[in-house]
Amino acid sequence: MKTEVLVLGAGMVGVGTALALQQRGHAVTLVDRKMPGLETSYGNAGIVQREAVQPYAFPRDLATLLRVATGRSNDVNYHVNAMWQLLPSLARYWHASAPATYAGIAQAYAKLVEHCISEHRSWIEQAAAGELVRQDGWRQVYRSARAFDAAASAATAVAQRHGLQCAVQGTKELAAAEPALRIPLAGAIHWMDPWSVSDPGELVSRYAKLFILRGGSFVHGDAMRLQQQGAAWSIESEGGRLDAEHAVIALGPWADALTRSLGYRLPLFNKRGYHRHYEGHAGLRLPMLDTAYGAMLAPMSRGLRVTTGAEFARQDAGPTPVQLARAEQSTRELLDLGKPIEASPWLGARPCTVDMKPVLGRAPRHKGLWFNFGHAHQGFTLGPVTGRLLAELIGGETPFIDPSPYLADRFG
Repeated sequence: MKTEVLVLGAGMVGVGTALALQQRGHAVTLVDRKMPGLETSYGNAGIVQREAVQPYAFPRDLATLLRVATGRSNDVNYHVNAMWQLLPSLARYWHASAPATYAGIAQAYAKLVEHCISEHRSWIEQAAAGELVRQDGWRQVYRSARAFDAAASAATAVAQRHGLQCAVQGTKELAAAEPALRIPLAGAIHWMDPWSVSDPGELVSRYAKLFILRGGSFVHGDAMRLQQQGAAWSIESEGGRLDAEHAVIALGPWADALTRSLGYRLPLFNKRGYHRHYEGHAGLRLPMLDTAYGAMLAPMSRGLRVTTGAEFARQDAGPTPVQLARAEQSTRELLDLGKPIEASPWLGARPCTVDMKPVLGRAPRHKGLWFNFGHAHQGFTLGPVTGRLLAELIGGETPFIDPSPYLADRFG
């Protein structure tokens, strides 16, 4: 049955959902307060992470927790005044990261990631966006020989288990592969399957243009004003009121506020992150994660993008880019980093769930309402995958992946 659908949110997840629904003959209107690809989907490292078959678990070893708590780890920063609000979610996140529980979560997560390249490939070809994409992977680099040896062993095991390609590069191999490095490093893991994108926001925009070219509608509107009107869902846009039989919440970090207004209490929280561009690419050939400082370095069309790890803070809190300042300093040790391009860093948020899996499928208590959010670090990677899965559920098709691990009713 073909229906009218409102998709709220024009990031990678929302646009991927809109395209998949349109492909199946539904009449789709995409709604956002900004143009497609200008929020969270703009600010990431631009990697379709085929190797990311294991979601980011909460650290459980005491040494790591102490480094974070005392501010000695650049992977994580936190605002003390936000912790009382976040502690219940973080406690559940910690519990879900226990080895026995995490094994099942990772298995379900990998089922989604397995399809990320094939789903993106189709839309990249149809959107004529191939010039934005490289297909030669990215590197994790290590300054410590001990950390490198442990990571190499773990990466090799993951690659073998999931049919991935990775190359373990020692000091000399890494220096030859990345001659711009200013100091010798212990080594690197080169993940070969992922694709990198020179402008992630532009890729989302290209997907949205394809959607519009094929007859889809995009309107500016405030998703927080979504209302149920009888058997329909309604929203006010700049062009007036819109009604549809179905509405999809694909709002990333803002999904919690809207679902709460509709009576849901899903265990969601946000991890904030920063980036800044620097002149040139500093000679870097592939995206690179400096694991010692939690800094992702990605050659982009605007320059070298330096991105940070996670910051735990209230969503409306002012920026505190201490991680980015440390990342800039550590990057200058590695590369001839140019001057910053933006006057101030970009700040965004990653929408997370306590069990590390996205929330998608039918809303438990509202007919015609659907969820697709909570992708954490991998919304850019998984948007087309979960978009397809949700479109199949809305259309009553047999889903290509078992959706049960991701449904909202898993939280009771």
